[in-house]
Amino acid sequence: MKTGIALLLLVLLVEALLLRLGFWQLARADEKQGQLAALHGVLRDKEPLELAKAVNTAEGFAWVNGQVRFQPEPLLLLDNQRSGDTVGVNVYQVGVTAEGQSLLVDLGWLPVAGDRVLPDPTPLSGTFALRGLLLPPPSMGFSMGPAVTEQADGSLLLMRLDRAALTERLGRPLAARVLRVDPALEIGFARDLAVQANTLPPEKHRAYALQWFGLAAAWLILWLYVARRKKHER
Repeated sequence: MKTGIALLLLVLLVEALLLRLGFWQLARADEKQGQLAALHGVLRDKEPLELAKAVNTAEGFAWVNGQVRFQPEPLLLLDNQRSGDTVGVNVYQVGVTAEGQSLLVDLGWLPVAGDRVLPDPTPLSGTFALRGLLLPPPSMGFSMGPAVTEQADGSLLLMRLDRAALTERLGRPLAARVLRVDPALEIGFARDLAVQANTLPPEKHRAYALQWFGLAAAWLILWLYVARRKKHER
């Protein structure tokens, strides 16, 4: 009797887990679809906000312009970023707004050769009039290993964009969002305004949700079949 109850609980637990994974994928799809809709509106209108004021907003997208001061500090290279089929790094540098807030400025993407020799770009120095997209930083994904590693040239290699780890390493607080410079400006490296280039699109999440729901249905059917056979055997 106890064995039967334990088996039933196990079956229900697996079924609940499969369903939960399916609904989680659907929630991620809705979240990313909402991101794309919000981004479309911002890029369609491109009504600029003052960077120094907009940077204090906690979340979301905004088209901004303003003065940013750079000092020749070490660059931050976010690893494992794709452009098409090529793997490279996204280059960030800390900039300071007219009101003194520090934020990460996305200067664009550079390829990394197969021998894993990292690029050695020159940091910007001075004050620049910039415009671009203020957006949340890339998702950190699974946090495994150190977030920041210092390279021989002084640059910082990032496995993920961990704002808390960077704040501690740099010794100053960073804004919650990053500035991706307008690709039309002749500064930095190759870049675009896509926000889901290195992550799954909404339709992929929905496809995965369908797979999880299919597994949940198959698991339930299998359990009902086994239970029916055992009943007939008795």
